[in-house]
Amino acid sequence: MPNASPSRTPMPVAVHVLGLSVFALGTSEFMLSGLLQPIARDMDVSIPQAGLLVSAFAIGMVVGAPLLAAATLRLPRRTTLVALLAVFGLGQVAGALAPTYGVLFASRVVSALACAGFWAVGAAVAVSLVPVDARARAMAIMVGGLSIANIAGVPAGALLGQHAGWRAAFWAVAALSAVGLVGVLALVPATQPPTGADAPRLRTELAIYRDRQVWLALITTALNAAAVFCLFSYLAPLLTETAGLPESWVPTVLALFGVGALIGTTIGGRVADAHLFGTMYGGIGAAAVVMAVLALTAHTAAAAIGMAVLLGVAAFTTAPALNARMFNVANAAPTLAGATTTSAFNLGNTIGPWLGGLVIGAGWGYPAVAWLGAGLAALALLTTVVAGRVHGSASRVVARSAVPQHEREPVG
Repeated sequence: MPNASPSRTPMPVAVHVLGLSVFALGTSEFMLSGLLQPIARDMDVSIPQAGLLVSAFAIGMVVGAPLLAAATLRLPRRTTLVALLAVFGLGQVAGALAPTYGVLFASRVVSALACAGFWAVGAAVAVSLVPVDARARAMAIMVGGLSIANIAGVPAGALLGQHAGWRAAFWAVAALSAVGLVGVLALVPATQPPTGADAPRLRTELAIYRDRQVWLALITTALNAAAVFCLFSYLAPLLTETAGLPESWVPTVLALFGVGALIGTTIGGRVADAHLFGTMYGGIGAAAVVMAVLALTAHTAAAAIGMAVLLGVAAFTTAPALNARMFNVANAAPTLAGATTTSAFNLGNTIGPWLGGLVIGAGWGYPAVAWLGAGLAALALLTTVVAGRVHGSASRVVARSAVPQHEREPVG
């Protein structure tokens, strides 16, 4: 009997539980895009300074993913996931109680460290539970947690910020993390780390960083994230101060961005396993075009809303492919592959809001941030083209090496 096609491979319930846990993590990571203005007012800081809280979370993710992946390499994975969710929840409580901007900043870094570890270990668990040709779909479910966070969690956080104070949003995420913790305990299978010759070795996993394809995948992921989040982090003030929408509209537009993200994740999850590079070309290129159009039409409310939705579609169509690509080129080190993807994504999420803040601080306006995003996406598309050519060249070499010497065509 032929093997089931990837589209028909049933997803284990544990993968869905991990995706639901990511909902809490993603809500915390992205909800500040709708809370920048109330936080800035309450903490008496500027909008760009409040935007640095997004970068603070991303910095913690960049540093935390490889460190925690290495530190927990030989620990039981479910135990590790539970511990990280507990620390993450405590970080949300600290943020809700933060008396100063500095304490809030520190709480974001601590929460991000735990979030990074969860992503790295959770992604490794998810891909270990499915066949190789279903990895993009498994990662689409993980990324889908982010999409649902953008549809429900981020707008809900913005609403709470407007009506109950921004601290209420942090309390809500703390409660969500507790629910995720219970789900992981109940439904993610308990596994013991391999021992003896099969035990994971840090030196072996670190060897993946000698591969240029790993570095190309890392750079592409970082540039793509920087492109999207340099704009997304300042989407709320762009909508209110440039497009002229009232602040009450911000949760609705963020929810529409999330709907676009869910559509994009669904598309990417369905096509990326069969058309990995095509998905990356299409998604990254579309994001560049959308942000350029937004830069030109940002003063028109309807156009700004429409481009926000399309940006969600384009950005999240690419996400499953970028994740699956890293696991493919770093197959010998699944834990560090997940950590590397997390670090790359959040490196971009650190650089993007920082660069966007510089543009705003220079007085160039919010449309200039959209131009910056389009330029960064163009660079990500360029590195994807390079990776595709290197991949094609490597494939040809492998194919030729399988042909007997006397049957090979001459070179040159």
